[in-house]
Amino acid sequence: MPMSGALPRKPSRRRRRASWRAAEFASLDFETTGLDYERDVIVSFGVVPVRGGRVIVREALQRLVAPSVPVSPASMRVHHILPQDLAGAATLAEARQELRRALDGRFVLTWFADVEIAFLGRIFQVPQRPWSMRVVDVRRMVLELEGLDDETRQTLSGTAARYGIPVASPHEALDDALVAAQLFLIVASKLEERGYRRVRDLLRLTPPAGRRAGPST
Repeated sequence: MPMSGALPRKPSRRRRRASWRAAEFASLDFETTGLDYERDVIVSFGVVPVRGGRVIVREALQRLVAPSVPVSPASMRVHHILPQDLAGAATLAEARQELRRALDGRFVLTWFADVEIAFLGRIFQVPQRPWSMRVVDVRRMVLELEGLDDETRQTLSGTAARYGIPVASPHEALDDALVAAQLFLIVASKLEERGYRRVRDLLRLTPPAGRRAGPST
């Protein structure tokens, strides 16, 4: 997946020390051809900004992306994106530029950080570790809040239902990003009562890449 161009700017260290309520986030979800991080590529992405403790729906972004490898049958059964749906979709180079702008200067929210970190690393041709330093794993926040082991498998839809968040289109990138953003705000507010007040407190809940349980979507 060789690509060129500027990377999204990292949030400053000062922003890491700030209250999460004052920070700017981008809730991100990828749908992919599969989950082989060495071979597979994205077929769609959704980004929903979170600013000042609010979801900014009017600035949300969603794109289909033409893949360089076939979409696996298993993945099609999950996200229902068929080859004919990808005719005329954005190129990966175009998608990369849109992602760069959407993530520029923001921390990143994901439901399961391992997946998005792996594909971000490939899209922008950088090691995964720099992304790990700016990604908040919402699933891991839920586990911390509920006192559950990291091996506990939870789905985004099931967790959202427990917290009263409606799910319109599971495994659709924009809806998953929106659900993750809403869940983040609820769980972050609850964790705040336990001392998780700053962005860096939440970042520390995201384990290093490669040390997580398998994805549950």
